Amino acid sequence: MLRIEGDKLTIADVLDVALACRKVSLSRQARNRVMHARKTLEKLVNEGRIIYGVNTGFGRFAEISIPRNDIQELQRNIVLSHAAGVGPLLSEDIVRAAMLLKANGLASGYSGVRPVVIDTLLAMLNAGIHPEIPSQGSVGASGDLAPLAHLVLVGMGMGQASVNGRSVHGGKALSQAGIKPLVLEAKEGLALLNGTQVMTAAGVVALNRSQILFQSADIIGAMSCEALSGSPVPYDPRIHALRPHRGQGIVAENMRNLLARSEILAERPFKRVQEAYSLRCIPQVHGAGRDVVAYAQSVLDHEINAVTDNPIIFADDREVLTGGNFHGEPLALAFDAMAMAVASLGAISERRIAYLIDHDVSGLPGFLIKKQGLNSGFMIAQVTAADLVAENKVLSHPNSVDSLPTSANQEDYVSMGMASANKLLHVIRNTEYILAIELLCSCQGVDLRKPLRPGPVLNCTLKAFRHSVSFLETDRMLTPDIEEARLFIHRKKLLNVVNKHTVLK
Repeated sequence: MLRIEGDKLTIADVLDVALACRKVSLSRQARNRVMHARKTLEKLVNEGRIIYGVNTGFGRFAEISIPRNDIQELQRNIVLSHAAGVGPLLSEDIVRAAMLLKANGLASGYSGVRPVVIDTLLAMLNAGIHPEIPSQGSVGASGDLAPLAHLVLVGMGMGQASVNGRSVHGGKALSQAGIKPLVLEAKEGLALLNGTQVMTAAGVVALNRSQILFQSADIIGAMSCEALSGSPVPYDPRIHALRPHRGQGIVAENMRNLLARSEILAERPFKRVQEAYSLRCIPQVHGAGRDVVAYAQSVLDHEINAVTDNPIIFADDREVLTGGNFHGEPLALAFDAMAMAVASLGAISERRIAYLIDHDVSGLPGFLIKKQGLNSGFMIAQVTAADLVAENKVLSHPNSVDSLPTSANQEDYVSMGMASANKLLHVIRNTEYILAIELLCSCQGVDLRKPLRPGPVLNCTLKAFRHSVSFLETDRMLTPDIEEARLFIHRKKLLNVVNKHTVLK
């Protein structure tokens, strides 16, 4: 059981809940803080204090006072009116992460909600009730208003939820799990809707997938180096000591470990005077991307425990302060940078694919097939990779440099952080396919170098991969092979095989 405190979550915790369905509860200490903040808020309201979103309208309606007997309806209405998302639904892992992060943010004790609000979110999470959240409709200004509204609707017994893979009305899902629907009190609707939890959840999932991709890319790049009979000289530690970027040094070390004791590179049956950049500059390109991902991780490390509500209740000071912690700019910039880094990983991979299928530069059979002419081999697989690279170039345009004012210019500069997250996930999926195609081509190329063998680590990797995808003797439909190779990467099978034989950083 993960007990949330409001300020102690780790990215590993979020992934445990999102991917492994770890159960979650609210700690006693956090519960006491939440109750203290709620009592303070209620006292301030009873004293006649005017507090934004508690007894006023929202946004440009902040100057309109709301009578006490309308407060429940006010909180209900903000959720209903803000549930205006469209587009494909977010995946369940992202939804689970968002539910956890929303509960954790409220558990910090700065939002003024009742403990039952957090308990209901966690009960839904533990019961596998996943609100259906459209992926489009947030500009990342007051956080993720529309996505969070769709999340909250289910807790109120409305909207739609996915339960065991089936779409179920929110009220029915709660009833079947024995969970009482929420009736929101003062401040609670606003507190549930304000915040960056959905884009942060998408970012944590994207970070995990990106880290898998960057480690996998080193392995696949090394396999391509073997297939191409490349030179190991560009990975010499003396070169990288002269330009000590952290990621670059890590990748160079990975390449040395992966290529160690290679019969192919010792023999070098097809030598070139100097390698193309897509081989020679693997440490510089992969490494620079790793550094960007590390920066994004540092942003997410802060954000998963951040208070991104508005207004914020400082119970000990008996003050309610209005600010802008819900603005998604830190995340938007990080996601845009990560999208560019992942796109670069795919772009350099496609160049190695082109290298592998070209007989004149590889010394391998054209298009990596023995019976040429009668068979086309991997000709069109490279075309598919080129298409995905071209799409990634368009997707890499940063969302964070754009802003469209909303809410009658009250929200006059927005982050587009959720759009950045959606785009990043698209780039990651494209790049998984590009690397899958390189994995297919590089393994085919290494097999064509027999009887010479790659280094022991990559030789074991090749054998493991051949249990999923067989050598291409004659033409066959390649889409199933590409999908198998993508899953071999995505499900960490590739990393797990390699990590049995060497320490991959």
